[in-house]
Amino acid sequence: MKIINFIPASPKRALAGLITIGLYVTFGAACNDNTDLTGVDTNRVYNQIERLGNPLVSEVFFPKRDHGLHNNKSPIDDIRTMANGGTDVAGHIASFVGSFPNRTAKTITTLQAVLAPDELLVFPNRNGSTAGWLSWALVNGYGGRKLSDDVVDVGLSAVFGNALDSNQPVLAGLTSDNVNPSVRSFSATFPYLEVAR
Repeated sequence: MKIINFIPASPKRALAGLITIGLYVTFGAACNDNTDLTGVDTNRVYNQIERLGNPLVSEVFFPKRDHGLHNNKSPIDDIRTMANGGTDVAGHIASFVGSFPNRTAKTITTLQAVLAPDELLVFPNRNGSTAGWLSWALVNGYGGRKLSDDVVDVGLSAVFGNALDSNQPVLAGLTSDNVNPSVRSFSATFPYLEVAR
């Protein structure tokens, strides 16, 4: 009987080989073609980490100290607060916007109406080609949010420009972040990955 000894050329090479084998085993176990699960897994518990239905609501209107509080709530909490005379989202909007010069009451009340409760609205009975963030409030559009929407510029124009009230003066230099969206076209099917340009 012949015995063959495996003696690595160096300990570093042996370690590299073990790491490579370990990676193959790990990734091989994680990848499978199991597509049996359909629908919602009712045994899974989800934790809400952040709340970003309407972009910029908590980041712009809420002071940093209130972000965690807002992130742990839901739109139904906003509705209950408003029904009980509270002003959580609406009050933060009024406080922030009102701190800038020449902001009209119409702009403040319109922002409150479209952003409180803080949820993304869609009107499927309207023309789908008018989809876009705040389009339902600005042009009687479909609403929702397209991946290509420059939500920062739309939000800044609503607050500091005259997008919601043509009589409101524009605060120069505050209506755009001057950054173009990095991705402009997406595939037509989920997960809507960027199409090469």
